[in-house]
Amino acid sequence: MTDENNPHLLPGAPAAQNAQPKRGFDRWWILVAIVAALLIYLVTFKPDPFRRMLLFVADGVRVTLMVTVTSFVLVMVLGLVAGLGRLSKNPVISTIASVYVEVVRGIPLLVQIFAWYFAFPSIIQSIGARFHIPAFENYLANPVGMAILGITFCYGAYMSEIYRAGIQSIARGQMEAARSLGMTHFQAMRYIIIPQAVRVILPPVGNEFVSMLKDSSLVSAVAVADLTRRGREFISQNFIPIEGWSLVALVYLMMTLFATRIVTWVERKTRIVR
Repeated sequence: MTDENNPHLLPGAPAAQNAQPKRGFDRWWILVAIVAALLIYLVTFKPDPFRRMLLFVADGVRVTLMVTVTSFVLVMVLGLVAGLGRLSKNPVISTIASVYVEVVRGIPLLVQIFAWYFAFPSIIQSIGARFHIPAFENYLANPVGMAILGITFCYGAYMSEIYRAGIQSIARGQMEAARSLGMTHFQAMRYIIIPQAVRVILPPVGNEFVSMLKDSSLVSAVAVADLTRRGREFISQNFIPIEGWSLVALVYLMMTLFATRIVTWVERKTRIVR
């Protein structure tokens, strides 16, 4: 018999109480408030250079968030595909997924971003010249697009291992029970296994998002006008490295702290007390 309060729980799963844990105030929001107050103080009472710089890098903040969020969505999809590929009983699919994970994890993210921005367009242009395809011959890389591809392919390898660990943490009886009820393997994975695995992997997934937000600063090396690049431009124009990099660091800290608190809130909302 399935648990009436959890329709995705099938026989063979560990017993779970339906009572939700007590949720007190997350004291780490105090740190978020302190950082926010510091930023407000600097911008309000020291407008030169902090307010001028914040206005200057505002578009860079938007680019940073856009690159991070877009890459994260793609990473979640690619990671799931690669993770399922590694668990596949088909040796060809499993080998391809495993090679992808092992190779990509062994190359630094910055090198991968450089490869996508500099090497990939050259390959496309060479193909265009070889087969006389004008569109390929004149291909020029889009910095933002190549940065997103670089981050996606790099973090997709790490995310696949998180998915794989989460799926393997679910008791085998869940799949057996689902199949005994007439579900196909695909249906069992979609409705039973993966929903439970997602709850398990929420903490590491949140950690990957925060890491991705910080590592997005590397895209400034390929002409993407993100927060880091815009900050560097302002600093080089005004010769204020201490104030400039301090503000850039505070803005990154504010974004990462806020993202961490949101992830913690989601974890608490989806947690099951065992």
